[in-house]
Amino acid sequence: RSSRLVVAQQQRRLGVPSTVRLLSTAQVTDDDSSASSSSKYPRLMEPLDLGPDIGVLPNRAMMGSMHTGLEGHSMPSWMVSLMGDVKSHKKLDDMALYFQERAKGGVGLMVTGGIAPNMAGMTAPFSSQLTDHDEMVQHQVVTDAVHNVAVPIDGRTGEAVPARICLQILHTGRYAYHPMAVSASSTQSPISPFRAQALTASGIQSTIRDFVNTAVLAKQAGYDGVEIMGSEGYLLSQFLSPSTNHRTDEYGGEPLENRARLALEIIEQTRQAVGKDFIIIFRLSLLDLVQNGMLFEESVQLAQLVEAAGASIINTGIGWHEARVPTIATAVPRASFAFPTQKLKESGVVSIPLVATNRINHPKTAEALLTSESCDLISMARPFLADPYLMQKSREGRENEINTCIGCNQACLDHVFVGKVSSCLVNPAACHEAEIQPKLLPEDQRMTIGVVGAGPAGCSFAITARQMGHTVHLYDKDDKIGGQFNMAKRIPGKEEFYETLRYFGTQMNKHGVNLHLGTSLSADDMDNMTHVDKWIDATGVEPRDPQIPGQDHPNVLSYIDVLKHKKPVGEKVAIIGAGGIGFDVAEYVLHWDGTDHQADDVNVDNFYQAWGIDSKLQTRGGLTKPAAPAHEDGSKRQVYLLQRKKGKLGAGLGKTTGWIHRATLKQSGAVEMIHSAKYTKIDENGNLHIEENGETRVLEVDNIIFCAGQVEQTALRRAAPDSLASRIFAIGGAYKAGELDAKRAIDMGTRLALQIHRSDLEAGKHVTSTKPGVEEKMFSFMKKYM
Repeated sequence: RSSRLVVAQQQRRLGVPSTVRLLSTAQVTDDDSSASSSSKYPRLMEPLDLGPDIGVLPNRAMMGSMHTGLEGHSMPSWMVSLMGDVKSHKKLDDMALYFQERAKGGVGLMVTGGIAPNMAGMTAPFSSQLTDHDEMVQHQVVTDAVHNVAVPIDGRTGEAVPARICLQILHTGRYAYHPMAVSASSTQSPISPFRAQALTASGIQSTIRDFVNTAVLAKQAGYDGVEIMGSEGYLLSQFLSPSTNHRTDEYGGEPLENRARLALEIIEQTRQAVGKDFIIIFRLSLLDLVQNGMLFEESVQLAQLVEAAGASIINTGIGWHEARVPTIATAVPRASFAFPTQKLKESGVVSIPLVATNRINHPKTAEALLTSESCDLISMARPFLADPYLMQKSREGRENEINTCIGCNQACLDHVFVGKVSSCLVNPAACHEAEIQPKLLPEDQRMTIGVVGAGPAGCSFAITARQMGHTVHLYDKDDKIGGQFNMAKRIPGKEEFYETLRYFGTQMNKHGVNLHLGTSLSADDMDNMTHVDKWIDATGVEPRDPQIPGQDHPNVLSYIDVLKHKKPVGEKVAIIGAGGIGFDVAEYVLHWDGTDHQADDVNVDNFYQAWGIDSKLQTRGGLTKPAAPAHEDGSKRQVYLLQRKKGKLGAGLGKTTGWIHRATLKQSGAVEMIHSAKYTKIDENGNLHIEENGETRVLEVDNIIFCAGQVEQTALRRAAPDSLASRIFAIGGAYKAGELDAKRAIDMGTRLALQIHRSDLEAGKHVTSTKPGVEEKMFSFMKKYM
């Protein structure tokens, strides 16, 4: 195999240093002069020597593991054929392209999504595993693609090393979504419908052999190492924690040495099997965030044992998946979970590199952690979904061009938990590199295109269309781009949205979008612009009229009045509508302090206190009593959040973030949630009359805020003559309303820009999406029958 891994292995055998001047390989940048020591982030760009057997990493960034749905599956072909028109990722070509793109962007070390070592460890039936030669061969396309990319070493002109990739070995234990689940003891997790069986003594030995077998196969496939998942509540966590390990044999009980025995034997036997020239990362939980979890002192002791067992790197794990504390969502302040890694580093008890992780999404944050000696490496997973070229842009001083991860989870984790292939709200090309790849069109296919509406849909279309070579004129009646993102950014916990607006603005300037702000267009205006070949209607949505008698009272406001126009809100508030906007408005009226904050302004200590995080690391699991609700600290705010539908409020919120929004409002102690409400009237005093469970109730409030959904803006299309209407293509909310779905809007705008030049493209039939995968079909089947 002519991969860079083979070259590097030959060099090691010959005693040649692993840091070499690579030729005839894909380069991260066309200009070698950019590899200079004048980088604004010298610590982030500093190489890391892992010793003579393994060699040098080109920088301190590691792309952490995250499941994307590209890792393949173990479903037999006959079963796939029964699924109908689906996309199968049995072959790993898309995974190879996905990781190669991040390697080209300058990531020196990457870790795959979790791959099971055996059937019991699978996340779900027929999910990805690496257990035999045939499965090993499938992975060679991934390692070849990565090793064919050279990553420059900053400050050493012309010097580069092959990008590296490790395979994560993940045994889900009691988190398995299938009846073959096993664990330390017979327990059931709150996130799986299946009770796990306790591993027998022979079952433990078999599991150790399976881990080692997967590691050996990974090396044969060309991987540079493995990451052994020992945190986040998966199998090894379940052995390590007294909350789930109730065994009385040598693999359980009070002594940590017993509970750690399985993990340590896996590391020791893996090291014996793969040799010294292979990276072993151990993902070690420094903060379980569950009751009766590990003590930090135990984690420190475990770190020493892990190093002695043969690990090359210790990666930090934060929180179990069942923990009721947010750890990666946008509501989590940047780098707020780096403190356990820093404390372990300061203890000086281990000499191998330590990795800080969770909500590190900007080079300046990474640089600060490395400069303060809080860690040796920085793990960023979703930030490389959002922008594969984050490292290259950082190295070249182009931070304003970074498409920053906003921590929304909407297209990554929310997809994974329903079996969909991941993507990224701000970068639809993530995990879809083969189908979303803007390319400059021949001149005779380029058009002049007008876009009305500079929200997320309009901006994404305009930028992509310019990359295709079209001339683009973008109009908006507002004085700034962003549309309803300008309201979302003001919600406490959504400060990262400023970053997307900054990115859109930078990209439009870079690519030459003709921006016309403060400009309203009518259908007549559009029809008279004969130089425009096609039009994009990205005018978005308008609030739905709930048609409540008395709604013209001056105390009644819309969410636009509150979030955009900053109209004052009284202490007692009724919010009509409990979807995403209703919850956002409730957060806003409860927690907005009169100042709009950006991500670096968020108070980390307040976050720890609100969620009961023991920042002193003195309690089991790292949990303490949450701070008193806001109303006990002097606030008199009272909020009623209402919906017409029966059932839990916020049921349609994000799968992995909805619980955070509900918990935040509940913790405030100031919000009453009311479902099955019938709105009778708003009286002359501005009070809301409702019927609840057949009884009349009057809510005496200062303001009523309507958040009762949206409808499409259709005015331009309705007023357009036939000759114009056939050239108008609606995207985003203008195409389909609903919740303010920026994920759909940006994806739709991007995909339409890739095909807008087609002469056969018909308005109304212009929306495309990716095929569902076999994993998604399997998940739907399981949800239906289990």
